[in-house]
Amino acid sequence: MKLGLALREVHRSETELAEALLHLSERHAVVHDVHLMARDLAAWSVDHVRQVAEAAHDHDEDLDPDPVRDPGVTRRVRERLSEALGRARAPELALLSDLRTVYVLAHGVASDWELIGQAAQGVRARDLVDLSQRCRSETIRQARWADAMLKESATQILVS
Repeated sequence: MKLGLALREVHRSETELAEALLHLSERHAVVHDVHLMARDLAAWSVDHVRQVAEAAHDHDEDLDPDPVRDPGVTRRVRERLSEALGRARAPELALLSDLRTVYVLAHGVASDWELIGQAAQGVRARDLVDLSQRCRSETIRQARWADAMLKESATQILVS
């Protein structure tokens, strides 16, 4: 069934969103409100990934319930090397770029959830309809947070 493939895609995209949020949190740890909120929002995506993996079993898909990797040391080494080679961006511009990435990814994931919800209604999979509505709602909140942070930060960063 193609619904299983859609679940595989939302599993992949939620994993990517969680990792982007964790990267944002790690990279901008000195901005405490960004650091803490990005970590909290990443936890939502991690939870979504687990729930998708559980739901996928009913649709003949075997998905890893815990594929999200905290970027940690490897990414920091890569960033330090980039800085040493002179390709680093100003931290403020990096913040805007990372927030934009989260914003775009979250909108894509929300769209994935909408499609799954529509398909689940078509096959009368009520549990999957409920899951898609709940996860889509939280994902939209992730996108709204990133958008609000972009609006809050952009003028000061780009004008100064």
